Amino acid sequence: MKKIVVLGGGISGYGSAVLAKQQGFDTFLSDAGPIGERYTKILDEWDVPYEQGGHTMERILAADEVIKSPGIPEKAPVVKALREKGVPIISEMEFAYRYKGKSKTVCITGSNGKTTTTSLIYKIMRDAGCDVGLGGNIGESFAFQVATAPREWYVLELSSFQLDGMYDFRADVAVLMNITPDHLDRYDYCFQNYVDSKMRIMQNQHSRSAFIYSADDEVIAQEIFSNKYPMPMRQLPFAAREAVASGAGDAFLLGDGEFTARVGKQSVRIDTSKMKIQGLHNAYNAMAAALATLAAGVEPKKVEQAIYDFSPVEHRLEPAGEKDGVKWVNDSKATNVDSVWYALESMTRPTVWIAGGTDKGNDYEPLKGFARQKVKALICMGVDNEKLVREFEGVVPRVISTSTLEDAMRAAKAEATQGDVVLLSPACASFDLFKNYEQRGELFKQWVKENVLA
Repeated sequence: MKKIVVLGGGISGYGSAVLAKQQGFDTFLSDAGPIGERYTKILDEWDVPYEQGGHTMERILAADEVIKSPGIPEKAPVVKALREKGVPIISEMEFAYRYKGKSKTVCITGSNGKTTTTSLIYKIMRDAGCDVGLGGNIGESFAFQVATAPREWYVLELSSFQLDGMYDFRADVAVLMNITPDHLDRYDYCFQNYVDSKMRIMQNQHSRSAFIYSADDEVIAQEIFSNKYPMPMRQLPFAAREAVASGAGDAFLLGDGEFTARVGKQSVRIDTSKMKIQGLHNAYNAMAAALATLAAGVEPKKVEQAIYDFSPVEHRLEPAGEKDGVKWVNDSKATNVDSVWYALESMTRPTVWIAGGTDKGNDYEPLKGFARQKVKALICMGVDNEKLVREFEGVVPRVISTSTLEDAMRAAKAEATQGDVVLLSPACASFDLFKNYEQRGELFKQWVKENVLA
């Protein structure tokens, strides 16, 4: 019997373990840290052996194949040991793909915008009556759904880490939002390594597949026109200007703030001013979602209605409340410079900007234009704010350094006056002060509720 070892006991891990067990493999799950009670209950229900708080290397190295959580880096000793022995390592996505049957996938990746786009695609398809599941970085485990609640369609948000462990996987509809420097610490600080990972979204696609991408993204354009990749699939670009890469269709913004999206003979026309999600970045997200769902066969009228009905994703330019003329916005999910660029671009009021955390090798230069125009005060929130302070002193009128959320929020409240917006858009990872960006965003909203709105 083939031995499968699953590394990591989170959503990806328990889902992979359940599917492996269901398929009759000798399954074992190992996590170097604690496993959540919710997940251990599921493992117990499926009679999956597991360990937590450390690895039994002898048992792990005896595996025929290992399914690795995307959060475990290549430099982890357990991964290095497996590589040295030549044990195949794959991702949950690759493993679940083998057993999905005739189900089809819409897969979304990119440095920014993928969660909003994924959520919007899922809503459009769900509202249209499709038998669809949501997985990958958000929603339920893809593998767990394949094992317990198979669907005709899966909408999957994919990180570069997940793509790295995908080999035979083929997306029926692939969406590449953009490629900007992010997670370079996981890619030997080599941007091209990260680019190569993102471009894997279209691997193995054929003439019946669809590839949707930003024609405005210079990195993507450069990669596509390099002739490094076979391009048999339908190409469906979207852009802020008219850009037709093939006769298959495209989407582009018109001068009046509307956009059209066309796939074959089906098309929609969307007035972006009527969307609940605003800003240029959300126009891009909506264009990509429209193309993806039209390519999946959704009726244009249903695409249009769902786009207009769609509300902002939690922690992504999420309104947190307004009082005394000051609006508070939670953009905790903006963990890189490009995300913050789009956030600042969408601001129409004088802005008190809260940023900071664990710097990922950020180049803040692209933000300085908007910072000069729109930011009245920058509140730095982190254990080490030296780089942020250095970069923005002289760029914005006031730069204030704080080391706790409480101090940052009090400073922001003191700086904000009627007609302003307080924007949490960190440009950094959260791990210096918080467990994750979700906790950072929740604590921000809670503080606003208790200290502003109360």
